[in-house]
Amino acid sequence: MKKKELKSQKKLNRYKELIEKVFFTNYKEGANEVSFLREDILNIAEKLEIKSPKNIGDVIYSFRFRIPFPDSIIKLAPKGKEWVIRLIGKGRYQFSLAQNSRIIPNLLISETKIPDATPGIIKRYTQDDEQALLTKLRYNRLLDIFTGLTCYSLQNHLRTYIADIGQVETDELYIGLDKRGVHYILPVQAKGGDDQLGIVQMEQDFALCQEKFPILVCIPIAAQFIEKELIALFSFKQTDKGIAIINEKHYRLVDTNDLSEKEIQCYNIPNEN
Repeated sequence: MKKKELKSQKKLNRYKELIEKVFFTNYKEGANEVSFLREDILNIAEKLEIKSPKNIGDVIYSFRFRIPFPDSIIKLAPKGKEWVIRLIGKGRYQFSLAQNSRIIPNLLISETKIPDATPGIIKRYTQDDEQALLTKLRYNRLLDIFTGLTCYSLQNHLRTYIADIGQVETDELYIGLDKRGVHYILPVQAKGGDDQLGIVQMEQDFALCQEKFPILVCIPIAAQFIEKELIALFSFKQTDKGIAIINEKHYRLVDTNDLSEKEIQCYNIPNEN
């Protein structure tokens, strides 16, 4: 194992040891929710004589969107549910049981080819991270195509405080307008690399819209790189059973020469979706 990989593995092992101890320090048998404080991680590290992480937030973020919980925590979730970490106030968090917490692209969905309008100079220097993904969404007007709305970027990386949740961050906010003149607010969460989309982000986006834009129609959007030029987009709604995906589409950005007349004719066939 290379030195860099070994260092990364040691960090993950330290994170897992910390989160496991935090969980079981506060867990009561049969509980569906387990609350803890940000400072608990530092206290546990001191008790276990483990080197304290430089960035406490990275420990929590890793288990929210990047890596699975330790097996000892996973096995306590009943069938059909899994643990997630929710924000419940400033510096306060909660392990909660949820259904379908990870938002994963359905690889059986067909691709739609879109002529890539990203400027060449931008393509040369973008990578496969969330910033590159947001850039491709913007230049190719993928939100307009996906939602059928005319969308305008309002602000990126909005950080704000929501009552009963704490500080939340949305990667980008769009305002949408339909043919009837209805105004929409579309918070966008984007993930590249090894990061995964989680349902808790959509919960936060709905809460943000309700507090900051109460008169607008809220449609949270999630975006994920499947491959470098293949992007999955999701939209969501709130139901009695929780948050549900209402639409998922996959768009492949291609050179205009890679889009044949036959494919264009196929797109001319009316489709319910």
